[in-house]
Amino acid sequence: MSKLLVTGAGGGVGQSIIKSLQGSAYSVVAADGELWGTGLYAATRAYTISYAASPAYVDRLLEIARNEGCALLFPGLDAELPVLARAAERFQAAGVTVLVSTPEVVGIADDKLATARFLRENGFCAPRTVLASAQAAREMPFPFVLKPRRDGTRSKGVTLVRNDAEFASVLRTQALEDMVAQEYIEGDEYTCGTINRDGRCVGSIVMKRILRDGDTYKAFVVEDPRLHGHVHAVAERLQPFGACNFQFRLRDGIPYIFEINARCSGTTYSRALAGFNEPLLLADWLLKGIEPAYRIRELTVFRYWKELVVENSRIEELARDGAIDGTGSIL
Repeated sequence: MSKLLVTGAGGGVGQSIIKSLQGSAYSVVAADGELWGTGLYAATRAYTISYAASPAYVDRLLEIARNEGCALLFPGLDAELPVLARAAERFQAAGVTVLVSTPEVVGIADDKLATARFLRENGFCAPRTVLASAQAAREMPFPFVLKPRRDGTRSKGVTLVRNDAEFASVLRTQALEDMVAQEYIEGDEYTCGTINRDGRCVGSIVMKRILRDGDTYKAFVVEDPRLHGHVHAVAERLQPFGACNFQFRLRDGIPYIFEINARCSGTTYSRALAGFNEPLLLADWLLKGIEPAYRIRELTVFRYWKELVVENSRIEELARDGAIDGTGSIL
C-alpha cells in the first residue's frame, strides 16, 4: 500500500485531505506542529513536526517521508507553501513529489493584490483591489472589504465597511499596514476545486457555499458549463500544480474571482462526497498514471462536528516519542 504524507493535520484542509483518502488504496501519514492536532489521531501513522518557519522543518519532513516511504506530500497549511515550493526539488531528489506549485504561482495566490493584478492583466474580471490607506480606501465606493494582503484564511481579519462611520471605527481600532481595500461584489459566493498538471486543468467542481465564521458549512454542487469553463481558463493561465482552489462571486452572470488558494481546500472532503476526490484523483494520476475520471453528483453537503475519541496514553506517547501508530474512534 503506497503511503502519502499530509501536513497541517490539525487544520481543516489537512483533515479534509485525510478524510478524502480514508478507505482508499493509500495509507496516510499525518504531520502537525501541535500535539493536539486532531488529524494526527485519524491517520495510520502520525508525527509531530516543527513549524514551517523553523530551519528544521524541511529536514524533518524529508526524514519522515524517507523513513515511511511516502511517495507524495500534500501540504495542509498556507504557511508551508512558500517553503515547500522552494524545497520541491530536494523532495523530488528523495523520490517524494510535493503537491505544491512553483514559488511564482504560490506568490500570486498568497497576495490579494497580486491575485487581482494577475486576473486583470490576463483579461479576467476581478474586484478592484488597492493597498489600504486612509486616502485610498476613501476613494473606494461603499461598501468595500478590508482584508490582509497576505496569509488570509477563514476570513480572518476581514471587515466589510459599509459607510463613513464604520470606516472611522476601523481606523480607530485597526492598523491598515499590509491590508488591501477590495470592491465588494454582492451576490452568492462560490468555491471551486481544480486538478492541474503540466499546464492543463483536467477537472473542476463548482459549489455555491454558505459561510459561518469564515468556514463553509453548507455547500451546493452547481453544474454550469460557463463557470467550469471560466475556472479552467484561469487555471490554465495560472498553471498551478496539483489542486488549486478559486473563490468568486457573480455579478451580472460574470465570475469575479477574489481569492486563489494554490492547495487543497477545507471543502476537499465535501467535494469528494460529490464525486470529485482531488487527493485520490491526483494520487492515482501521479503514482499510477491513471488520468483523472470522475462523475459529479448534484447534491447538498451539510457540515457538522464529529467526535474523535483518543486514549490519553496515545497523546502521551506522541508527546514522548514524536510518532504514533493507529487511529482513534470516530463517533
